[in-house]
Amino acid sequence: MTENTEIRECVTFEELAACVDLQRAVFALPEIEISPVRHFIVTKNAGGFALGAFSDGNLIGFVLSVPAFLRGERAFYSHMTAVHGDFQSFGIGANLKWAQRERALAEGVKFVKWTFEPVKARNAFFNLEKLGAVVSEYQSNFYGTDYSTAHKQGGGIGLDSDRLFAEWHLESVKVEKLAAGESFVEERKPQWTIVIPADWYSLVKSNPEKAVSEQTRVKDEFEAAFSEDLICRGFSRDEEKPEYLLYKN
Repeated sequence: MTENTEIRECVTFEELAACVDLQRAVFALPEIEISPVRHFIVTKNAGGFALGAFSDGNLIGFVLSVPAFLRGERAFYSHMTAVHGDFQSFGIGANLKWAQRERALAEGVKFVKWTFEPVKARNAFFNLEKLGAVVSEYQSNFYGTDYSTAHKQGGGIGLDSDRLFAEWHLESVKVEKLAAGESFVEERKPQWTIVIPADWYSLVKSNPEKAVSEQTRVKDEFEAAFSEDLICRGFSRDEEKPEYLLYKN
């Protein structure tokens, strides 16, 4: 994390409004899909919280935790994690997530859930290997057809907004070790692997038809694996052949 950076809860109207502005800058969504400040205020008053990363008093990142009831227990749904482009790759996103874990555990919550795009290797590695989340659910076109993102990536086509659900068991062995700054090595060999494109953005831009085909293949393979009761517990980062690692429960 950069010098003069602190993580604390966003509590004032101005701080929550800054989260909205940062959301707009980071995700580049259509204005109609931007979560307004009212959403942040309602979340806070319903028992959730927004943790912000501040550098010299300016908001440079945040994570929003929405109160939820999942698997028969209290939980948090981590709706958004955003870091300003000028401050990415400094570990701020990871620090926000670990702070989210500490806050959740302090409130007696041991499970957090969120979504991410299956075809993006960097996000997959972060969620599964940096944080220790696992995956057992694939949702096809979760938010509806995503035209805006495809156009911004140069594809000019509509892509299904497929998502994997990250399941963060805050007191699992892997998460405990990673939270303590220790490494975790999975001793078992995976029963199934699912390869994804090495550079999704470039593929969408250069060959949108192949991108659609690859997205469909990845979806079909995940659905087949999950039908066999496999759980995705790891990710192998490789410049040519990044792949998800799935195991028997």
